[in-house]
Amino acid sequence: MLDLRIPSGWFFTILGGLLTAIGVFSPGLRAPLTEVNVNLYSGLSMLLFGAVLLGLARRAK
Repeated sequence: MLDLRIPSGWFFTILGGLLTAIGVFSPGLRAPLTEVNVNLYSGLSMLLFGAVLLGLARRAK
């Protein structure tokens, strides 16, 4: 049976990588009502969450 942590981990890792890259290379693309780079911080958290899921899936094998 397929472990759901693997596709979920890849999804969050890829999406987090894209958001982090957008946050780093285009800091002007942010929410209009805030000065915080939301793409960067949400991308980093999604990247970390995806890496944790992939690590747990690998450890379970």
